[in-house]
Amino acid sequence: MSNEETLRKLALQVRNWGKWGPDDEIGTLNYITPAKIAQASQLVTAGKVFALGIPLQRNGPQSGTRQRFNPIHSMFRDGGDQPKTHEEVLALQGYGGSDDWIVMPLQCVTQWDSLAHVFDSGKMYNGYDATLVTSSGAAKNSIDKTKDKIVGRGVLLDVARYKGVPFLPPGYAITIADLEGTAAAQHVEVRSGDLLVVRTGHMSTYLQKDSWDHFDLDTSPGVSVYVAPWLHAKEVAAIASDNYAVEVRPSELPPFRSPFHICAIPNMGLTLGEIFFLEDLAADCAADGRYEFLMVAPPLPVTNAVGTPINPYAMK
Repeated sequence: MSNEETLRKLALQVRNWGKWGPDDEIGTLNYITPAKIAQASQLVTAGKVFALGIPLQRNGPQSGTRQRFNPIHSMFRDGGDQPKTHEEVLALQGYGGSDDWIVMPLQCVTQWDSLAHVFDSGKMYNGYDATLVTSSGAAKNSIDKTKDKIVGRGVLLDVARYKGVPFLPPGYAITIADLEGTAAAQHVEVRSGDLLVVRTGHMSTYLQKDSWDHFDLDTSPGVSVYVAPWLHAKEVAAIASDNYAVEVRPSELPPFRSPFHICAIPNMGLTLGEIFFLEDLAADCAADGRYEFLMVAPPLPVTNAVGTPINPYAMK
């Protein structure tokens, strides 16, 4: 079987088009019900909060590839603009202030991919035509459709720790057996509606050397494309990881650059989270043996956008 035939078989196996009706735009986030959210809120017992977003700054994971650059932050009103003359002070009653702005691609830091981010044969999730994403943005499957949807039971599967290594080797494809073995070792069950977080340890190597150089280009560990049917059967609501693309690099099915993305986003309708900072959360989970938590990870409600930066909270 050719790589193209393999990818097509996997994609059709996990396709959820029409499952939640012809007008659905949130895909597997439909698995998160009010009852599941209420139950997940009971996981907060110690009041601990772990921020999973990386800093928004010029020193970041983007090399400029595919026109993505790191956030540019600047001031347009600062302390040097405060009133100086007696007349200015009187006019402003002695008060001053400051303001700033930021310019950034919406997917350059910790972020969610929307279901309009990847196409398959000219189609988005649920069969919407790719031409519905224009220079004005995404008319369907935009990220703001999920603005009140991404909250619930989070589960961390620390695959690197399960394997007894600080980080998985570059190019390592995480298998179903790896995920199930990690869950068993951690005494946690992956359930319908979960926000699944997978730690490879990949980001830790860049944090330790205090340099993001080539993070977006280097070979990296990640989930295998062959994990897609397992995620589909488990009814996972979203999946996130501490690497650049969730999936393993290089591709398992060349010439397709991101075969897992093709299975997950346009076919399954699975929301993907990338570049998550997991080191503090992973250390705490290892310390107390609790790998489930309340996760609150809303996108910025940017209308017609295909992704958005986030600062997710894991609360225990």
